[in-house]
Amino acid sequence: MSALDALVRPALVRIAAPDDGYDPHGDPFWGTGFFIAPGWVLTCAHVVAKGGSAVWREEPAVGITWEGGRSTGRVVLAKPRPATPEQELDFWEFPDLALVRVEGAEDAACVRLSERPPTTPTQVALYGFARQTGVVGVREVLGTAYGFEGGALLLKWGVPVEGCSGGPVVDLGRGAVIGVNKGRGQDEGAAVPLTSLRELHDVPGGRVLHEVLRAHDRHHLARHRSLRPGRTWTDAQMALWPATARGVSPARRTHLYGRFAELPPPTGPGEVMALVDAVKRRVLHPDYQAVLETGARTWRDGVGLLHELHTGDREDGRGSTDLGLDAVLLYAAHLVRHLTERYGAGAAPGGPTAPGLRSLVDWITDESGDAHAAVREEIAALLDPAPPDPAVPARKPGARADVRIEIDPVPWTTGAPRYTWRVMLLFDGRTMNPLAGHDEGLPRDRLQDSLRGPLDEALGHGDSGDHLAAVEFVVPRELFDEPFDSWRLAPDDEPFGERSLPLGQRRTVVLRDRHRSRQRKASPEWHRRWRGSEGGPLRAVPLRAEVPAAGAEAHAPHLRKESRAASLERLDAAPDGSVPVYCGPVGTGDGRRALDAALAAGHPIALWRRSAREHGDCPEFHKGAGVLLAGAGSADGLHRPVRTLRRRAGDPEADARERAEHAWAEGLAVLWDPPDRPPFEAPLEGPSLLGEDEP
Repeated sequence: MSALDALVRPALVRIAAPDDGYDPHGDPFWGTGFFIAPGWVLTCAHVVAKGGSAVWREEPAVGITWEGGRSTGRVVLAKPRPATPEQELDFWEFPDLALVRVEGAEDAACVRLSERPPTTPTQVALYGFARQTGVVGVREVLGTAYGFEGGALLLKWGVPVEGCSGGPVVDLGRGAVIGVNKGRGQDEGAAVPLTSLRELHDVPGGRVLHEVLRAHDRHHLARHRSLRPGRTWTDAQMALWPATARGVSPARRTHLYGRFAELPPPTGPGEVMALVDAVKRRVLHPDYQAVLETGARTWRDGVGLLHELHTGDREDGRGSTDLGLDAVLLYAAHLVRHLTERYGAGAAPGGPTAPGLRSLVDWITDESGDAHAAVREEIAALLDPAPPDPAVPARKPGARADVRIEIDPVPWTTGAPRYTWRVMLLFDGRTMNPLAGHDEGLPRDRLQDSLRGPLDEALGHGDSGDHLAAVEFVVPRELFDEPFDSWRLAPDDEPFGERSLPLGQRRTVVLRDRHRSRQRKASPEWHRRWRGSEGGPLRAVPLRAEVPAAGAEAHAPHLRKESRAASLERLDAAPDGSVPVYCGPVGTGDGRRALDAALAAGHPIALWRRSAREHGDCPEFHKGAGVLLAGAGSADGLHRPVRTLRRRAGDPEADARERAEHAWAEGLAVLWDPPDRPPFEAPLEGPSLLGEDEP
């Protein structure tokens, strides 16, 4: 056996019905799996599904046999999984993964998982149990991973034989598992990229995956440090490491990941990517911005994106041969600083993060001797920051990025309006990074369901620790009364939690005007009024006013609706910092005409009630809106009190007095439309959408 064979085979498991054991007489078995941490097996969901409903009830219904013993396991995480235990799926879409807890396997050997996406083409070995000659045994097939398609890692030459599903795909050049065998076709095979394991974080109970991966890294650090005889995965990877190579060696990564395992895990991909972005801006280019987002969910994932940086990645063509080492050391130092700021006193000696941070700081200090002098200086400043200078404004931490959703009506359609959408990240209010889109057209009542998943994913990339991304909806004016702030990320049947809260009660949710944001050059009025809103103070003015009709008696005037021209004249004369407010909807009718006038006059902020029902408390609304704006002081000061009002107005358990006090804010909508945001780029649509059936 090769060095990698000797490491992979002890980690393989044969999966069958409980108590079947290893049967040499050829009774059917389900497939293959492999230990990724002591007591934890990874396999395909379709493999364990052969056990029926007991598997999905999380009973100990999965028989596990490996070199060191025999036990039963229960499925803890899986994606996809049937809606009910009794349901049988006809098709197992990607990622087709299941994580199985195996009792009594705490001493099992474990494979080494790659921390970065596979690089193709690459030579691989596929392992699994099979009955190719009538006897169940371990099979190894050599092949090439040559690309990706629809979530699959494509394989050729080495087509897995039946029974190998759920087994590992090992990168022979790097000495790490990069995928899980899924299936075979006539001329090629398909595997699940190991990076798809991150999707299990998002299923109910997915936080346990953090513990599994931390146990994985502790296991390999302990094996690497052990004085017992025997070759380890780190030894095998070091043997593949070029003798002349410098940078972040496999041994360095083993030590680093073992220290990461003692730290609190990140809250989501945005927290990891914020640190990666900061490092790449420093090492590559100050204007660096990620082109493609990754689903990084652990601190080790960040290292996977950095440790192979090289001089060719720099825009200016300069850099050292140790670019990866500089980047990783700087990343680790940023992580120390980030966790110290996040946990405050908890990171002090005796706090919950202190032992892990001290060990990480020691590692950074020991390894920084090979780093560039400027990087060492920056690391020192991160690890031991100088006392803040009272004369220098403190850095304001925030979300990594905000989320921008653009909704556009489909032209040339008949019948009910249809809309396309795009979801993107908005960095510093300037740079946009597209994430997802739907260009076939949907009716208005299907927008929320269609956007729920992409919006949830985008928020994970934008949020950073305790700092939540804002959401801005760039929409046509007929959608200004859509209750975007009341949308929820969780489906109705999910237990109550933070995802169940309406968006606008947990984070900033604002509207922007699609038509105005398409302007390449904002009007002078728009710029001037935005400057006034930024500086404050803010004051309320009626969006629409009623005026005495001509010839009306002075003692009993008859009121008529203010014309759009009159509204424009009045709102244009309002001082900077004025915010039009309206006790009703603005997507149609009188409110729409008045809002048109306010936008033409350059107003960047407006408040209204999106409900179309009759409101008997409009005086209270105007009074409350005036108090809200005066208390906010400026444009940026408006977000927090609006979130607070939305929570209080939407509290179904509040007493009668509290409900009455905040009833005026029910259905409160906010236009918050700075003129300096990137312009809206409408997608190209054609008449081919005429009469198209709903997808």
